[in-house]
Amino acid sequence: MDNIQPATRPTMELNKVMTDMTNFQGQFNLNKTGFDSKMPGHNTDHSMIFRQEPRTAKKVGSGISLPVEVRQEIGLMLDDHQCALTVALHQYNKHHWLTEGAESFLSLHHLLDEHIDKTQKHIDMVGERVARLGVVPTAHPVTQHELSYIKHEVEGRYTMRDFLRNDLEHELKLQQMLRQTISRAHELKDFGTVQVLEEVLLDREDLGYHLYSVLEDDTLVRGMEHLVSAENNLAGNRPMDPNSKLQ
Repeated sequence: MDNIQPATRPTMELNKVMTDMTNFQGQFNLNKTGFDSKMPGHNTDHSMIFRQEPRTAKKVGSGISLPVEVRQEIGLMLDDHQCALTVALHQYNKHHWLTEGAESFLSLHHLLDEHIDKTQKHIDMVGERVARLGVVPTAHPVTQHELSYIKHEVEGRYTMRDFLRNDLEHELKLQQMLRQTISRAHELKDFGTVQVLEEVLLDREDLGYHLYSVLEDDTLVRGMEHLVSAENNLAGNRPMDPNSKLQ
């Protein structure tokens, strides 16, 4: 592995992430409804007026003319998506805070700003659709991570390439799971959910493309080799051809 040329190693790392995604077997938590004593946020001593259990659908009164069974199934899938998007948001925040280096401190800091903004928008879009279907969305942060089909990376500081590879893995998984729900929503004639998720999916594909592109093996940074060798990585002082179209 140590004999691999520097320009080749990033390509191999990127290909590994893309290849690993073909083995992703994401599952929706369609059987997790109502109160569960093992779930954080599902027990309280507070006296409140109770109206509806977590991740259940209203029998009547949602205002959307889909059968309760359809609203329940799609609502649970959507709730898993909003949980996964929230996990992705937390990881993006961490990477945004920890950007460093010549190619990261400014450029990737701003790139991740866009990823954070888009993810916040998508959380709201999906969460709103869950509520419109008459289902109670999951809001407790620990329970969200439990239900999410993507998991947050281990705590600590890693290289920027590691950070972005982990983010790309999240985006690829999100895309696959969104396609599953879009396909199922078509089958159940829930075209409102289809419209919401198609917009989200197109944006997530765009964000994944951003990450894939910055992980490619080209670079504008010379590194530190010029400090060791005056000729290494330098264009030199040769005169420019006056007929060059670059002038």
